[in-house]
Amino acid sequence: MTNNQTKTAKQDGQTENNHTDRHAASAGRSARSGDSPIVTELKHAYEMELETVINYLANSVHLDGILAQEIRESLKNDISEELGHATQVAERLKILNSDVPGSLSINFDQKKIQPPADSTDVLSVIKGVIEAEKAAIAQYEKIIELADEADDYVTEDMCIQILGQEQHHLREFEGFLKSRERIPLK
Repeated sequence: MTNNQTKTAKQDGQTENNHTDRHAASAGRSARSGDSPIVTELKHAYEMELETVINYLANSVHLDGILAQEIRESLKNDISEELGHATQVAERLKILNSDVPGSLSINFDQKKIQPPADSTDVLSVIKGVIEAEKAAIAQYEKIIELADEADDYVTEDMCIQILGQEQHHLREFEGFLKSRERIPLK
């Protein structure tokens, strides 16, 4: 892991802690007691990806206004990529002889990316996406480290590829944040 990756993962300590707390609370639901650390963390990544798909879909439909158009389109485009990540992780879990969690085994907690009461509140959605992407980056970095220690090169390579895509999403929404902060929204 490079210093930049470590800094990115630790810049938002609260996000990391929130997801760690949530992960500890839901680990019993999605992870069997005999799961390896890699499998446990892959299951957590799978949950995060599915929740992101749901929230991106909701916000891509919910947001209104001319300022929301670019964000809606970006979210719509990212849905298939995030679902692809969930599919890759699910397939890897199967290859590792693990079960793939169903809906009753998954606990969601992305509070900051819920569709806002004000459908023109683009800024809160952008900030929610940034938080979700930072959490995903931290999760994949954790799995990469575990896979490296276990000489699980296939899991490591898969997570490196997904990590790069998550970093791209983060950068895109950080750019949206910069441009939206220059436009008075309320």
